Amino acid sequence: MTDAVLSPGAPAPKTAPLTAREALLKKRHRSEMWFRVQGIAAIVIAMIFLVVLVGRIVVQGYSTFETHTLTVPVYINPERVDVTALEGVNYDYIVAEALMKKLGVQDDDLGTTSAKIMDLTSRDFGFQLLNKLKADKSLIGKTVDVTGSVKADADLYYKGEIKRSTAEVDRKLDNQQLDWLDKLRTDGTVKAGFNTKFFSNSDSTEPEQAGVWGAVVGSAMMLVITALIAIPVGVMAAVYLEEFAPKNRWTDIIEVNINNLAAVPSIVYGLLGLALFINWLHVPRGSPLVGGLVLALMALPTVIIATRSSLKAVPPSIREAALGVGASKAQTVFHHVLPLAMPGVMTGAILSLAHALGETAPLLMIGMVAFVPGAPESFTSSATVLPVQVFIWENASERAFHERTAAAIIVLLVFMIVMNAAAVILRRRFERRW
Repeated sequence: MTDAVLSPGAPAPKTAPLTAREALLKKRHRSEMWFRVQGIAAIVIAMIFLVVLVGRIVVQGYSTFETHTLTVPVYINPERVDVTALEGVNYDYIVAEALMKKLGVQDDDLGTTSAKIMDLTSRDFGFQLLNKLKADKSLIGKTVDVTGSVKADADLYYKGEIKRSTAEVDRKLDNQQLDWLDKLRTDGTVKAGFNTKFFSNSDSTEPEQAGVWGAVVGSAMMLVITALIAIPVGVMAAVYLEEFAPKNRWTDIIEVNINNLAAVPSIVYGLLGLALFINWLHVPRGSPLVGGLVLALMALPTVIIATRSSLKAVPPSIREAALGVGASKAQTVFHHVLPLAMPGVMTGAILSLAHALGETAPLLMIGMVAFVPGAPESFTSSATVLPVQVFIWENASERAFHERTAAAIIVLLVFMIVMNAAAVILRRRFERRW
């Protein structure tokens, strides 16, 4: 057939009305389009919130990785330092005197000037001077160069977070102290550099000396305990439930309870650990051991669920082939099924440990909120961990602790990203598609 030729000036034929099927099809296309738009909008909103959150943390915490140090030549006067009683000397004042000499100022009768100078220098100067004399008493009578950090408020001034334009009554440093700081920076006495102490020091009452080393060590020791308990127990429980346990009402009840335990608030595990491990078993309070035990209980349901899902993903033909050539049930599971499911098992284990690393509430319940100035020496020593360190610093009154709070969050996020990336890499490296 050929299409009819319209004569010039003839009216166009009327379009036939849409059938019910065509109208329904157009409605489906519109619904699909709106669903896609909503999905894209949800992703964009989520990404905006993520960028705002991470950006805020980075903006607030990146300045922690920069610090300002100064080097002070200190003359150790033999008339003021007794070689037989090194501990009884006010070394902070000796350092302040040396800095006043460098600035060309004199102390008054009330010691006001020296007090202002000591508000600009960390107490670490005095400890360094004492340690140098303990190591070599022949330094008495000589001039020793001592290098250390400036006080937290002075550091904030150099970073621009304390401004001279602010009213003097509204800031801790007066105009005279700011003049001294400007002079020290102008003559090259104060230098900016990477803050290695933030990674090598543990917690301190002084912000300029506070670091995350103790929290990192405590977190690592706690995760070791968690991994040693949660992974073997969780994997074996999952293997038994999936491969060996009879399918009856009791196993159904166990499966339901495991799924419910995965949704229990983490603070409940803290209460359980307080009652079971501390009050009954008398495990040392606030130690990596009790923290690892509590987090192991919390991680167990996740490990079991992930392992069971990995075992279910192995095709039944693998089991049938192994049994067909004479392998026992245990040989089939442990020689064939479990190795093939291992990528999923490792992924679940790593993700559960990453989740445990970021937990705070259960650790607060078992006493890991105490001030710990050093790294734990054993699994039963008092310790703190990164999330709790963030909690402690955020509640501190010193302004400089707040930027260290954000920096500690950055360190924690780096650990979490590394662990999650390891899980993804392991899955992609060893995963098999059936």
